[in-house]
Amino acid sequence: MDICLMIEGQEGVTWEQWVGLARACEEHGFEGLFRSDHYLSFWDPKGRGALDAWATISALGAITDRIRLGAMVSPVTFRHPSELAKIVVTADHASRGRVELGMGAGWFDAEHRAFGFRFPPVAERLDLLTEQVEIVHRLVTGDGTEVDFDGRHYRLESCPAFPAPHQAPHPPLIIGGGAGPRSAALAARWADEYDTVYVSSAEARERFDRVSAACEAIGRDPAAVRHSVLLKIVAGVDDGEVRRRALEQIAWQNEDGDPDAYLRELRTSGLAGTPAEILDQLAAYAAAGVQRVLVHQLVHTDLDAVELIGHEVVPAAAAL
Repeated sequence: MDICLMIEGQEGVTWEQWVGLARACEEHGFEGLFRSDHYLSFWDPKGRGALDAWATISALGAITDRIRLGAMVSPVTFRHPSELAKIVVTADHASRGRVELGMGAGWFDAEHRAFGFRFPPVAERLDLLTEQVEIVHRLVTGDGTEVDFDGRHYRLESCPAFPAPHQAPHPPLIIGGGAGPRSAALAARWADEYDTVYVSSAEARERFDRVSAACEAIGRDPAAVRHSVLLKIVAGVDDGEVRRRALEQIAWQNEDGDPDAYLRELRTSGLAGTPAEILDQLAAYAAAGVQRVLVHQLVHTDLDAVELIGHEVVPAAAAL
């Protein structure tokens, strides 16, 4: 099982902090560093800003050597698919072949109002996603052909699919969601990975089974689609440190709450406890077919927590 770090980039992460996080991931053995693709803070819109996701990824790609970098996930409402494909290929060159693209339908309506993005109903956003995934996939493959596409929402005429990306055959494409019929079918057709969020190991297995069934329905080997989960994490060397970090995480979300109840919930559909306890929880996800976990570290300033996870969890998880 591979472990990546996931950071909410819209919560006031400065460039200097991004550099520190990337260097910590490289030093402490994480497979990759992923970030959200949002422009508006969830918890403090007037106090926390956001650097652009793909500009950040490209810049980090140029100053790192090993870790994989990507967005989880880029919503269809922010960019035209041909523009997104060009951005991803550029970032792939900047990183020398270490970029991954997560795509989703988008959900944060307040963000769309604030920045003037159109926010159509969910059914239309899923239609947009269906067309965007195909267009992006065809363009980032970079085989030099010209792409024509005549859909309901997008039309491309002789669009050149070059230059090729640095990595072959293309940067991995990740679809995220709850593995409903449309999402599972879309992943079966185009995705290299399916990611689901904040679920128990049992629910993760059920969702991945639906994606595998969708692959089999079109004659694709289910093993071609990697299984991953994104899980909030609170880690500490002992119970006292775990509880302290739970309180900090609750406060980070501008909430009041019982840290013990918060930790109980995380132990069901996330990761919480000492490294030994977290490894037991990860073992259940591995048994459910999870191959990669994106640990969702909300308090991005806590590099001590990143170091603890990297030293005590990441190497042992590799054997799961």
